[in-house]
Amino acid sequence: MEPFNYRRRFSSIVSIGDTHLGGKHPIRIQSMATVPTMDTDSAVNQAIRMINAGADYVRFTAQSEREAYNLQTIRQSLTKRGFMTPLVADIHFNSKVADKAALFVEKVRINPGNYAAYDSKNMRKRFVQLLKICRENNTAIRIGVNHGSLSERIINQYGDTPEGMAESCLEFLRICKEMNFNNVVVSMKASNTIVMINAVRFLVHAMDAADMHYPIHLGVTEAGDGEDGRIKSAVGIGALLIDGLGDTIRVSLSEEPEAEIPVARKIVDYISSLADHLPITKNFVTPENQTNITIVHPQYDPMSSTRRKSRSVAGIGGNNPPAVISDRFDLYPTLKPDCFFSPETNRIQSPYGAFPLFTVSETIKNERHDADVKFISLTYNDLNDDTIQFLKTDKKTIAVVNNLHTHYVGEARAFMHRLIETDCDVPVIFRREYKDADWETVQIKAAIDFGALLTDGFGDGIMMCHVNYAAHDAQMLVNCMFNILQAARVRISKTEYISCPGCGRTMFDLQNTIQQVKAATSHLKGLKIGIMGCIVNGPGEMADADYGYVGASRGRISLYKGKTCMTKNIPEDEAVEKLLELIYNK
Repeated sequence: MEPFNYRRRFSSIVSIGDTHLGGKHPIRIQSMATVPTMDTDSAVNQAIRMINAGADYVRFTAQSEREAYNLQTIRQSLTKRGFMTPLVADIHFNSKVADKAALFVEKVRINPGNYAAYDSKNMRKRFVQLLKICRENNTAIRIGVNHGSLSERIINQYGDTPEGMAESCLEFLRICKEMNFNNVVVSMKASNTIVMINAVRFLVHAMDAADMHYPIHLGVTEAGDGEDGRIKSAVGIGALLIDGLGDTIRVSLSEEPEAEIPVARKIVDYISSLADHLPITKNFVTPENQTNITIVHPQYDPMSSTRRKSRSVAGIGGNNPPAVISDRFDLYPTLKPDCFFSPETNRIQSPYGAFPLFTVSETIKNERHDADVKFISLTYNDLNDDTIQFLKTDKKTIAVVNNLHTHYVGEARAFMHRLIETDCDVPVIFRREYKDADWETVQIKAAIDFGALLTDGFGDGIMMCHVNYAAHDAQMLVNCMFNILQAARVRISKTEYISCPGCGRTMFDLQNTIQQVKAATSHLKGLKIGIMGCIVNGPGEMADADYGYVGASRGRISLYKGKTCMTKNIPEDEAVEKLLELIYNK
């Protein structure tokens, strides 16, 4: 991991049809079909829509041998129409289906949970058989670990943790390495961005130690729809891509699959724009302040996302949730920012009063300024010894970081590490200005910038601004900031929906159902509700939810409280009302 300068991790090259992955190849983008795999015409047409939108790979569910065999028909139909984009079979429950699918598609995605029914000896035997079939057919494998589907054996040893997710993958990778099978991709997925980020970092650390360099697939599962889904995906995927980790991504939205591709493209393009940035000079913080090694400082652990300790000043920092600051004094009918910055008066209005925003030179020259609170605008280059000393000794100060470097996250990280190594506990607000006219682009860039820092454990507040005052509504900017804080798991301001993107197994009209559930429950601040299309992704992938709405069969729904099924097979037209009864009766 290179925290300050963007550099892609070296990974081995995997052959997936004619579209290679890893090495110096571009970061690949993929999506997954939502139509039944047995509906050949619909499957082919939806695949073409994804390909035309820019998908490098297209995935289909193969829950039984019947679907696995029909993938051959889909492959042949696409080839006949001139589409050679590689197909991926998604395997659930039955590991034997992977053996069949590997004969017809360019890649199979297996979950270690597919082999949970076997003991270690028989698991190895079954997996080695799959490797032999894939070698003979030049078929790649993705070992895809999902947070909600760890085996009982792994959970008993490691718990339901990022470390357990990494180990679940590693036991299969060790077999691949022993068998000299290198056509392997790996993934660690969760609906919780912190779990997903830390699991990938644990895995990469372990792979590096074992001299494994397999390419990585990134994605946040069950991210949802609309702005929520886009921001949550950008936070989780972007925080890892900006570290140089990731060779292919999938943005999982509860929308049509082709709608995922432009979002993924914007994430990749933003990260790729950093490739040739001017170097940021900063040695990684270490306990002994040594150089050229990457032992982390005791106050910073990139695999725990522990929040940096800061002092509390005027309700910012300390144990206070990260603040939202707006530069517009508009009316806010939904979410209201905590503070306002007025460019005209150069003051920040907070519940504790209105305080000036100084430059660092103004403040140091007038240390005895009688302001109760001093907001100080700083860049990384301002952090000389005199500035650090002032920030440490004047307990009324709050730093507003205004880095102008192309690689905003790298320079902000360098800023924070400088504070850590000098034991400076000043509260920090990150400020960034955007100029894009396209709102989705603004959302994604801000989610990556602020999200990467917040999931590092940095930041006591964020200020998202736009150069064109009239370009975007003030409420949109404020809502975006609150959504970023929620996606980074540092401040909850509304109901969170863990909704799957749908696939050929989905048992109901997913998109309409999500809107119905949202309309009935969106006032329940802080509650997490899972909306899952089928039993495969249900109890496992919504493990983080308080309540769950899961497709049981066609037209039938099962309701969950946590991981416990409370009511089975409710008629779909009664399910939302029954969900509300379950929530309110507790």
